Amino acid sequence: MTGQQIACGNKVPSSIAQIGVATKYTLLDYVRSRRFYILLSLIALISVILTIVVAVYRPAGFLSSDLSFYNGWWGNFALIIIALIGVFFGGDAISGEFQNKTGYFVLPNPVRRSSIYIGKWLAAFIASSIILGVFAAITVSNGLYYFGGVPFQFGESLLFAWFYLTAVLGFTFFFSSLFKNNSYSILVSIILFLFAFTLIQEVVASLVQIEPWFILTYGGQIIGNVLTTTYPAHLTTSSFGPGGGGATLMSYNATIPEGLAIIAVYFIVTAIIGLVLFERKEFT
Repeated sequence: MTGQQIACGNKVPSSIAQIGVATKYTLLDYVRSRRFYILLSLIALISVILTIVVAVYRPAGFLSSDLSFYNGWWGNFALIIIALIGVFFGGDAISGEFQNKTGYFVLPNPVRRSSIYIGKWLAAFIASSIILGVFAAITVSNGLYYFGGVPFQFGESLLFAWFYLTAVLGFTFFFSSLFKNNSYSILVSIILFLFAFTLIQEVVASLVQIEPWFILTYGGQIIGNVLTTTYPAHLTTSSFGPGGGGATLMSYNATIPEGLAIIAVYFIVTAIIGLVLFERKEFT
């Protein structure tokens, strides 16, 4: 056998092929994992509770119009659900390679780290989209029952939600690359998305009176805001105290272009930094 034949026989797969393999097997791991069915069960439980509450108590805030229904159902819960999905599927995607020592078996092979990173991200995005799609389908089913149609604003909100999901996964993959311990990466991601971002946003807007354009959840507000009859004003103020002459609180709402820009920047920056960290981190 000639040297050329040997080289052809041992040809390294292209980056696209490597990404495809990494995506396929990571996705299989996700859909066979306990976390996937835990998330499905959690989404089903939330949906059942909402269905029962709306059917039994008929809240006016939900049933006054189709937009109020989708805003109350989808707009109030989408951000939380996307954060949970992102943490579940992205929180340990890269750190697990270090903690579980699986990287020792994969990376000595002629496989690019970037292919592994992108493949894992795509698998997490597909698995997350399945969970988010289930919640969207249940939302639409209830909306069709009560109103017989779906407002076009929900389509926009759904697209914004999937776009926001990319940024959340980019952020969780960044922390997963930063730490070598699953617990640290998952805990930090949960604290940031469920508590810290919201708290910082309120403090910056209300007390410091600066628009929190640098907070991802601020940009994510467009998911719910687009489901209102009149899109909220960019800036609203309110005063409290004797005769309304006390302190003034300021509240900001991201415009749709601004929200999309914030989400895009977060995704691009965190995804690139996460990949760079994964490329440079050594297995010790």
